[in-house]
Amino acid sequence: MPPVFAHGALRLYLLALLESGPKHGYELIKALSERFGGTYSPSAGTIYPRLGKLEEEGLVATHTEGRRTNYSITPAGLTELNSRRDELAGVENDISASVRRLADNLRQDIRVNMRGLRADLAATAEAARTSARAAGSAGGAGSPRFSPEGERRLKEAEMLVQAFRDDMRVELRRHAGSHPVTTVTLETVKTVLDQARISIRNSLED
Repeated sequence: MPPVFAHGALRLYLLALLESGPKHGYELIKALSERFGGTYSPSAGTIYPRLGKLEEEGLVATHTEGRRTNYSITPAGLTELNSRRDELAGVENDISASVRRLADNLRQDIRVNMRGLRADLAATAEAARTSARAAGSAGGAGSPRFSPEGERRLKEAEMLVQAFRDDMRVELRRHAGSHPVTTVTLETVKTVLDQARISIRNSLED
């Protein structure tokens, strides 16, 4: 996969993030993750060495609050940022392209995983149908529509669907309380639910 940032682009983007005010390392990582719609989150091993280099060059200053180290842009850092505004615009365009590429890769990974899940569900469903036919033959024409075990499994499946719905509603609302739901998140939800719906319906076919 192509690199998310071209050479030197992350360094410049960190200066741009610090222009709005001091931030500690986790805040910078979080800001980058949000900019990428959750499709990419830089590691501490990616961010902190670059911040250290910026500090060595006098473009960033640090000060400690409790156990956290805050980073702020210096006048020299602001001068460099202002001299590279055109380049920064190009970095923003590259980020937008990276978000689209990463989102496409994510959707493709989801489709591949869901195809595997459908195959597993189909095999499980076929085994269950074979078992049910065998049980029906043994019970004869007077057998009840649902056996006690079948009724239990039906209720369990319904409870699983309801629990999933409730859990996801809570997670989505909790996330939306502090961050907007991104297009990538919405597309992911649609893709996963569509594939899950197909897989479950296929498992219900006789």
